[in-house]
Amino acid sequence: MKALFGKTVDLLSDMLDLRAERHKVLTSNVANIDTPNYEPKDLDFEKALQRAAASRVTLRKTDERHLPAASPGQDFSVVTTGQKVSLDKEMVNLAENHLMYNTAVELLVRKFKSLNSVIKEAK
Repeated sequence: MKALFGKTVDLLSDMLDLRAERHKVLTSNVANIDTPNYEPKDLDFEKALQRAAASRVTLRKTDERHLPAASPGQDFSVVTTGQKVSLDKEMVNLAENHLMYNTAVELLVRKFKSLNSVIKEAK
């Protein structure tokens, strides 16, 4: 599989997971906008993406009693921003996150379309 997809599909998949998790955090900020003393949270996206993009170690299950390996892109760290909740800022963050999610989806679609055309031409 690695020869067919390379690291692109894994990286984009992790990016989609991170963007989906950030969406949950940002919508939580909007939901708690009227909560007194609520500090908005955000995903430490750069740190999480760097971990996901780092060289991956392939683990093997040598015994049926072994637990499955955790995916490196699933380690999300949520931090407080230390600022007051601003609806405008949260909506801008949501819009940016949505655009980045859609971009990753579009890149995956293009990757699979190119693989599909290669398969069709090989017939």
